[in-house]
Amino acid sequence: MRRSTLIVAALGLALAGGAGFAVAQMPHHGPGHGAAQPQAGHNHGAAAPANASASTRAFMAVNDKMHRDMAITFTGNADRDFAASMIPHHQGAIDMARVALEFGRDPEVRALAESIIRDQEREIAQMRAIVARLPVR
Repeated sequence: MRRSTLIVAALGLALAGGAGFAVAQMPHHGPGHGAAQPQAGHNHGAAAPANASASTRAFMAVNDKMHRDMAITFTGNADRDFAASMIPHHQGAIDMARVALEFGRDPEVRALAESIIRDQEREIAQMRAIVARLPVR
C-alpha cells in the first residue's frame, strides 16, 4: 500500500473511531486495489436499512459522499496528495458535525460538533493553500 494511502487511512480511522464508529479496517477501492468487503460501521455505498432514523440516513449520505470525494488522482507528490485527499475528509467531518447539530441534543456533543466545524474549516483553508502552491510533481 502506498505511504500516502496509509496516512489517509490512519487519519480516517482516528476520526471514525472518535466519532463512535466501529472500524476494523479501511476498505480500498480503485486502481491497484481489490474491492474489500465493508467492515462493520464502515459500509459506504450501502443502502440504509428501511427502519433507519433520519440521522442515520444523513450520516450514511455524508459518509458515502466523503469516500467518493476522497478518491483523488494521486500525483506522486506526497505532500500535495496528503492535503488534497484530506480536504474532502475534513469536509466529511464538518458535514457529520452538522448532522449531529441537526439531530443531536447532548450539550457536550453539540459543543464538540461546533468545535470540529470551526477547526476543520480553518484546516481546509490551509490545505487548499498548500495544494495551490505545490506542484503536481
